[in-house]
Amino acid sequence: MPDVRAAIIPVTPFQQNCTLLWCEKTRKAAVIDPGGDLDRIRQAIAQSGATVEKIILTHGHIDHAGGAAELRDELGVPVEGPHEADRFLLDRLAEQGRNYGFEARPVTPDRWLNEGDTVSVGDLTLDVLHCPGHSPGSVVLVSKDQRFALVGDVLFQGSVGRVDLPGGDGKALIRSIKDKLLPLGDDIAFICGHGPTSTIGRERQTNPYLQGEGLL
Repeated sequence: MPDVRAAIIPVTPFQQNCTLLWCEKTRKAAVIDPGGDLDRIRQAIAQSGATVEKIILTHGHIDHAGGAAELRDELGVPVEGPHEADRFLLDRLAEQGRNYGFEARPVTPDRWLNEGDTVSVGDLTLDVLHCPGHSPGSVVLVSKDQRFALVGDVLFQGSVGRVDLPGGDGKALIRSIKDKLLPLGDDIAFICGHGPTSTIGRERQTNPYLQGEGLL
């Protein structure tokens, strides 16, 4: 089983959790959701001593994808994800940036991700779950062996992703969490797109958005 490390790098005014994930054995890494503040991301890469082999996007919102085009050009690595349903968001990153007061460039992934795909980081393999609701193309990355997940803005400690942005769908979001995340097991720890980490079990028991008849 590969030895895996992760560094969480809060970026942009939204304090989005960009994650640097790397395999200790191969020293290969992925940058997940480089929304901006690339100097902070570069510093984390240098401190890790790992070599970035790809960029992964969980979805197409500006705080997660705003720095992807620049970082791809700089590192010469492919971009993987999200699901193609978020193409309209990635095509409009410059517009999203203007709306929030910072620069961004559109980005087209080298590989769109679908339910059942896998993504590799060194010797680590992550399973892809398509989890629409926060955005139509949101994806979650799961290591069933290492018992952790990267969930983007689908699920948070004590909350869930907002659904009032273009393409958001509250019923679809809860369905994604119920049908795809909760069955992963209570011991699954996850890194989310904002705020502290948590576990599926903690959220099953305490998250107010996941309570109610028919959900659990």
